[in-house]
Amino acid sequence: MRLLFDQNLSPKLAEYFNRSFAGSEHLQNLNLNKSSDTLVWEFAKSNEFTIVTKDSDFNNLVSFFGFPPKVIWIRRGNCSTTDILKLIEHNFDKISAFINDNINGILTIY
Repeated sequence: MRLLFDQNLSPKLAEYFNRSFAGSEHLQNLNLNKSSDTLVWEFAKSNEFTIVTKDSDFNNLVSFFGFPPKVIWIRRGNCSTTDILKLIEHNFDKISAFINDNINGILTIY
């Protein structure tokens, strides 16, 4: 279960969640921070990542192409990295179940 954090989220999140989601990365660390959503999508698919984002574009790609990759869409307005960290921690069981199911491609957390 590896998470790929989008450019609109802090690279610190990938570092923190590497403990519970081994192999997690941030686009910046992979030199993909200026890549198109489609390229990021293909990278995530080829490398078995679940994309974590605050951007609706990946939600649209799941709706159009299906999954994998799966997308965790954080629907929280302006907030701190600490707020996002706590949100993911609070939803850890839900995220783990989502990544392992074969039915859903998008998990929205608020």
